[in-house]
Amino acid sequence: MKVWLNYETRGHMDSDLGRYGYAAVFASIYKRSPKGHKEFDLQGLRPDHKNWETGKFSDRFRVQLAHLPSTTVTSHISKDGHNFIHYDATQCRSLTVREAARLQTFPDNYFFQGHRTQQFHQVGNAVPPLLAYKIASNIFKILS
Repeated sequence: MKVWLNYETRGHMDSDLGRYGYAAVFASIYKRSPKGHKEFDLQGLRPDHKNWETGKFSDRFRVQLAHLPSTTVTSHISKDGHNFIHYDATQCRSLTVREAARLQTFPDNYFFQGHRTQQFHQVGNAVPPLLAYKIASNIFKILS
């Protein structure tokens, strides 16, 4: 019997669900995430941020594209999922702890403890296991 650990989705504000759905559909068509206020130009998608149109946060809603390398998973994922939107528009959500851990190369049986925010911090602050293994292997070769 397989059990998926740390796989609960987080709740999202209704306004963000619309943005996530739009971003995922945009990404499936253009093979990239929409950029800032110029590509989030449909009625009702604009977030209520003072600096939305400055261009400082043009990657505010980033989709992790299917079948392509992911962006770096950072501990900011614990605050919101805006930079870690699931590519499937029908799911309309950000990534789960388990999905973020997979991107970081953690095995599926690795259990993250604590509440979800702490789990996201653990994933985002970690050195990816595969990267650590590759570095350690090279150091071992040099020292041997």
